[in-house]
Amino acid sequence: MSAAVLEARGLQKSFGAVVAAKDIDVSVLPAARLSLIGANGAGKTTFVNMVTGWLKPDAGQVLLDGKDITGLAPRRITRAGVCRSFQIPQLCETMTPSENLLVSAEIATGGKPRFFRPARRPETLDGAAAVLARFGLEEYADQPVNELPGGVRKLIDIAMALAVRPRVLLLDEPTSGVASEEKFPLMDRVMAALEGEQAAVIFVEHDMDIVTRYADRVLAFYSGEIIADDAPGEVLADSAVQKYVTGTRR
Repeated sequence: MSAAVLEARGLQKSFGAVVAAKDIDVSVLPAARLSLIGANGAGKTTFVNMVTGWLKPDAGQVLLDGKDITGLAPRRITRAGVCRSFQIPQLCETMTPSENLLVSAEIATGGKPRFFRPARRPETLDGAAAVLARFGLEEYADQPVNELPGGVRKLIDIAMALAVRPRVLLLDEPTSGVASEEKFPLMDRVMAALEGEQAAVIFVEHDMDIVTRYADRVLAFYSGEIIADDAPGEVLADSAVQKYVTGTRR
């Protein structure tokens, strides 16, 4: 059996009297497709932020390939192999997709590019072009980001997270703000771009159709705790999940 690529052990986080994470234990295998579901404020993003270094847990550990990365700075965690995209794409909008990818790749791998003059080493240029091609974004490569549709911006943000070939990729609501008819095509592109990769993918999602189609495992969060952890069908049939998450209990 494969060893876990990512482990969370007893993670806890509180904001004053609000408990955002309580004894969170998660083990993720390579190439897993794991979705996090739950109402707003349930603890999903807090978990993602602790794993990626944006929040330091009050207690517990985060392990990457058995190595403790708890509380490291986000950039160090990125360089270790845990990358993320954001609910609102974090892009420099006056730059092109190619330039955004160049900057992200250089920073993530330890370079120090001048902000508006990204490093243009041959291997970095080739890598950026290859990532854009994997997402079918070649036609947008040299257009300013602020002229591109929302769905394309989402894909660029995810492509930037893939630029360093991470061990774990976390996607924070990848289909939010995307037109309903574009959600499945967007996720199809993401999953096609990941084909053959051993990166574990963890994505926060509110659309249960997306969850059931693309996840092989689901964690349901409620009030800072995981209340279900199983295959999508099992989790969505769980009475507590139906009561507190999907609102479909009859």
